Amino acid sequence: MQLFTTSEAASYLRLKERKIYEMVAEGTVPCTKVTGRWLFPKVELDHWLASSVTRPNGLTRPEPAPIVAGSHDPLLEWALRESGSGIATLAVGSEAGFQRFVAGEVVAASMHLHALEDMAADANVTAMAGRSDVQDAVMVGFCRREQGFLVAVGNPLKLNSIDDVIAKGARMTMRPKGAGAQLLLEALLHRAGQPVEALAAAGPVCPTGPDIAQAVRAGRADIGVATRAVADAAGLEFVSIVWEAFDLVMRQRDYFCPPLQALLKFLHTDELKTRARELGGYDVSDAGGVRFVV
Repeated sequence: MQLFTTSEAASYLRLKERKIYEMVAEGTVPCTKVTGRWLFPKVELDHWLASSVTRPNGLTRPEPAPIVAGSHDPLLEWALRESGSGIATLAVGSEAGFQRFVAGEVVAASMHLHALEDMAADANVTAMAGRSDVQDAVMVGFCRREQGFLVAVGNPLKLNSIDDVIAKGARMTMRPKGAGAQLLLEALLHRAGQPVEALAAAGPVCPTGPDIAQAVRAGRADIGVATRAVADAAGLEFVSIVWEAFDLVMRQRDYFCPPLQALLKFLHTDELKTRARELGGYDVSDAGGVRFVV
């Protein structure tokens, strides 16, 4: 992920640096703060600019790019490639990917959301049902995934809960705001009655699960939230937290287009089931089933 400093963001947006600081204070520009320094993800700035474009009456939006934007998943990446769909992935986090889908920029979004109050709630369906700006959409189940803590081999700090993480001052890797893993972390903190600030955050922000694994393996962090598949691939210890729904959202009109049909048909194959078993931490028994229609 390319990150701009404040001066670089000002140059990229052709604004004065003072204006950037004003927009940060107002909460009107996408940014993140790492060790007291404001950083601006280029991909988020590009999305922010594109979503604010005003079009003349009668001018239709361009066709969405053949991209699934949202949460990163190794099984999904493999399925897109092996199915011959020709669809790429863009790992920007669940909420950001969904916003790109709503804006018409991508053909589909991949997401795994989590509710603060109820860990067992079907947050993906709730999010779809609560959006008044989403029409002609269908949510298809891709899999259920085992999500949890990634720690070093042997779990040397004995980190088995969010309370352990806080009590022992373990360095926690953070995901971008709105990422499914970050939402899960916030839900755990909420249930423990603790703010995010109670964590000893290890920077920089990690966009994907493999980035979390690399931070733990390199010793830059003690713990992070990712899937069992990521932990197994990196040779790390895994502490299970929850099985979550991982879904794909697409427009009904695109559902029947060749690229998505190639993927959806592949979801019912033995090849997908075999790969899911090899990676570990997946349940694909309902892959390809329609879970919600708007």
